Amino acid sequence: MEEIQIVAFRLDNEEYGVNILNVQEIIRPTEITRVPKAPAYITGVINLRGNVIPVMNLRQRFGIQGEMQNDSNTRIIILNLQDVNIGIFVDSVSEVIRLSGEEIEEPNLVEALDDKFVQAVGKYNGRLIILLDLNQLLDVNNEKAHTLSSRSE
Repeated sequence: MEEIQIVAFRLDNEEYGVNILNVQEIIRPTEITRVPKAPAYITGVINLRGNVIPVMNLRQRFGIQGEMQNDSNTRIIILNLQDVNIGIFVDSVSEVIRLSGEEIEEPNLVEALDDKFVQAVGKYNGRLIILLDLNQLLDVNNEKAHTLSSRSE
């Protein structure tokens, strides 16, 4: 991989990252409207300056035990991928990190990883950061997710 900039965030005791090019903005949690028959990991939708944005609970999506923290550190990262906008709940956002190609290890080199959501693992100052595959995470080919997000445009 080439050099990338990521937004690093925490879920439970683990650190994850997404490519900054896919981050539209980072906001504090706001009022969420539940959507009937949505997948369990979709918390609901928010109104962001007139646009309806679905919000995903990453703890549920990843099967992480425990309730979502909703404190002063909790954030919603608004992502954009192939014209699909979606928010992801995270425990906290730590920083923007620049990773060189040598600091990024492809998951096929890490044989123990079999998670479809993992694009790579970043090594930064002694920390390991799981870099998420947004195509898998957001399932942009999922017609329902795309339709729900497209209605707000």
